Amino acid sequence: MNALKHSVFALFFGLTVGVAQAGALDAISSGDASAGVKEALAKGADYAVSSLGKSGGFMGNDKVKIKLPGYLEKADSALRMFGMGKQADQLVETMNRAAENAVAEAKPILTESIKKMSVKDAKDILTGGEDSVTQYFKRTSTDQLTAKFKPVVKKETAKLQLADQYNKFAGKAASAGLVDKQNADVDSYVTQKAMDGLFLMIAEEEKKLRANPMGAGSDLLKNVFGALN
Repeated sequence: MNALKHSVFALFFGLTVGVAQAGALDAISSGDASAGVKEALAKGADYAVSSLGKSGGFMGNDKVKIKLPGYLEKADSALRMFGMGKQADQLVETMNRAAENAVAEAKPILTESIKKMSVKDAKDILTGGEDSVTQYFKRTSTDQLTAKFKPVVKKETAKLQLADQYNKFAGKAASAGLVDKQNADVDSYVTQKAMDGLFLMIAEEEKKLRANPMGAGSDLLKNVFGALN
């Protein structure tokens, strides 16, 4: 009986909160809601690009630091045993530098994605999950970011012999099903990791905004995202 009471109370509380939240959002004009979401998108993009698109942005951040790909990570001790530790370290440094350079190019693409956001997109972001901003960017900019990032990454990795050796081995291993296709070459691997890091940092900024909209600094963000709490 107690369990039933708790369940009924939880359902009632959830419905009450949902109705109150919906009422608060209804009090905000569609124009303000759209503008607020666009500002949130821009805030997340600015934070991610400025945090990662600089020297040490990836290399100095354990959350996004790019490690050796695939079998090379597992063979790291063997590489060092055979005197290839320096090359392995150079590959890690190069991959992270390549990701930093690539993310530095992301702002125009993210900005264009923000411009194309519809009123429906804004509503979905506001009423969606805690990573709705991040998911919007993933859905609308992943292809463009991939196309932009890969040449930048390739320019850096082309300088290293170990990267070329990895590409040759991983290409054969992928054909045999031993390595994921996305890890079949260093450029694809780093490009994906660069985007993973970018979206992770956007998600972190979004999480902070949703948890504490009053600390966002902008009255618009406070009003729009404050209505969700």
